[in-house]
Amino acid sequence: MHFVKQNCSLELSSNGAVPVEPVKKDENSRRGNWGNQIEFVLTSVGYAVGLGNVWRFPYLCYRNGGGAFMFPYFIMLVFCGIPLFFLELSFGQFTSLGCLGVWKVSPMFKGVGYGMMVVSTYIGIYYNVVICIAFYYFFMSMTNLLPWTYCNNPWNTPDCTGVMGTPRTNATFANVSAVVSGLTEIVNRTKRTSPSEEYWRNYVLNVSDGIGNFGEVRLPILGCLAVSWIVVFLCLIRGVKSSGKVVYFTATFPYVVLTILFIRGITLEGAISGIKYYLTPQWEKILDAKVWGDAASQIFYSLGCAWGGLITMASYNKFHNNCFRDSIIISVTNCGTSVYAGFVIFSILGFMANHLGVDVSEVADHGPGLAFVAYPEALTLLPISPLWSLLFFFMLILLGLGTQFCLLETLVTAVVDEIGTDWIMKNKTYVTLGVAIVGFLLGVPLTTQAGIYWLLLMDNYAASFSLVVVSCIMCICIMYVYGHKNYFKDVEMMLGFPPPLFFRICWRYVSPFIITFILIFTVIQYKPITYNDYVYPRWSLVIGFAMALSSVICIPIYALFKIAMSEGSTFLERLKNSVKPDPDWGPALQEHRKGRYATAGPESVEVCPLKEELKDEGKEKLKEKEMEKKDEMGLTIPGSNGSTLNPTPSA
Repeated sequence: MHFVKQNCSLELSSNGAVPVEPVKKDENSRRGNWGNQIEFVLTSVGYAVGLGNVWRFPYLCYRNGGGAFMFPYFIMLVFCGIPLFFLELSFGQFTSLGCLGVWKVSPMFKGVGYGMMVVSTYIGIYYNVVICIAFYYFFMSMTNLLPWTYCNNPWNTPDCTGVMGTPRTNATFANVSAVVSGLTEIVNRTKRTSPSEEYWRNYVLNVSDGIGNFGEVRLPILGCLAVSWIVVFLCLIRGVKSSGKVVYFTATFPYVVLTILFIRGITLEGAISGIKYYLTPQWEKILDAKVWGDAASQIFYSLGCAWGGLITMASYNKFHNNCFRDSIIISVTNCGTSVYAGFVIFSILGFMANHLGVDVSEVADHGPGLAFVAYPEALTLLPISPLWSLLFFFMLILLGLGTQFCLLETLVTAVVDEIGTDWIMKNKTYVTLGVAIVGFLLGVPLTTQAGIYWLLLMDNYAASFSLVVVSCIMCICIMYVYGHKNYFKDVEMMLGFPPPLFFRICWRYVSPFIITFILIFTVIQYKPITYNDYVYPRWSLVIGFAMALSSVICIPIYALFKIAMSEGSTFLERLKNSVKPDPDWGPALQEHRKGRYATAGPESVEVCPLKEELKDEGKEKLKEKEMEKKDEMGLTIPGSNGSTLNPTPSA
């Protein structure tokens, strides 16, 4: 390797660059790196913190014993969440490759990477549809009166009863008679349908009578879907160089909105009752296996393990970045956000329950029902309700975009790394555009009148137990096929210290055991999916299982293909050759390939040597001078094989 030496100083700046030499922004100039480490952390936080933190965690918390759920939740975070997060970050950072390229570690398992791509594709398709609905609600909130406030609209049914009664001239939140009128109507009815629910079901979605009846495309939703994909594409137009700048806003502003809503929420009448319901522990549920299963599943899914996104994001880090520190920061931030969002949601729901005169459990919901039904209705009770609605849905949009950026980048990076030509590296924008267009087209069926049925089907099956299987096989491959000792040495070479003992134990024993527990629990507690009172037909469930298996089936199919294509006269020889690390496995840059990686790998770009390297070169020169002096004195140096070496000075 040839180094450029002129104008290099031994003193290093804070970012590791040599101050006299023009700063080289990217360590990996061909593939690119994050602008700085803050961009990586914010992007990963945006990826892990998503819509599920707002609508799934609070629901699971009150369903599984309130504050008692926190205990198994944090146990699972420590023993499964953080270790798996660290494993994926270190895996991608060590090779600087996406979810396909990293499987040079054991080529037979490359099907795991394809499985991750399939999962990310499914999630990316329906996730952007949820974002586009949030866009729609955001645009509809730009009015003096939220359209789901009253029941006097064409889409409302006789069962509709609003807590605000009927619209009146100069009616305000302080008009007590309106609220009392609304409560009187609710008491006198055996069945109540809120205006926000009818707005969601009858107007926004105009839901058909079944999953097989697609009906018409909802043009407003289709338009918002196009807007959503355009925003995602523009933010990723230069890959991590552009998305890394966008996340300064998309990853931080949701916390500003959460804080504003939290301050407003806890000042409302009845908010304390909602928070008490959220936190009050029901300790008897600690012994329920279902509570532990839900805690493990929530940790596993909320951190985004086995989606391929963590590997992809870490692949743009510099080789010696401390991903151990990052994994702890990001994991704790993600879980802390879930807990914080619970306070925000239940303070508002407690306020709503107080006005309705019912228990909090009767107004709280989960999934889209919480985001687009219960919470919007609660917002109508607040003064200047359009403002709070704008803030809430803007927060949902940003939370969704943070995850969507990484899902799309995962697919684009996998394609670019797999082709690997200079042309595709330089024209990555076209790949991003192509993936965005395909994603938009595949999302069109979800904007029809049957779209909500298909969205929930994909959410419950496409990204369910398949993630657990993929993650389990990844642990087995790295720890037992490639070898835990080899991987521990790789991490030590990259970080400068070996993985802590706790993580080594978790990677080898504890985390695989928990993953297996999640898988078994998922199968045991399986119930056919329903949407309100609608029961999905069997043929649709078959499609759901097919989507779930489509990512898992990639693993054995590719394994058989790789074995068949490997060298060897017998099956056993081919099997052994197919699991051996590829000759290119290891650090991407030649300057990082040391020890057993020293003789392999692509040629490195020219870089200015660091302080340690210059010291090593100085020592080598001193040795050369000593050898020259000995040569002048007519001395010879015996070689290891008994021959005589006559060293010559270097040019």
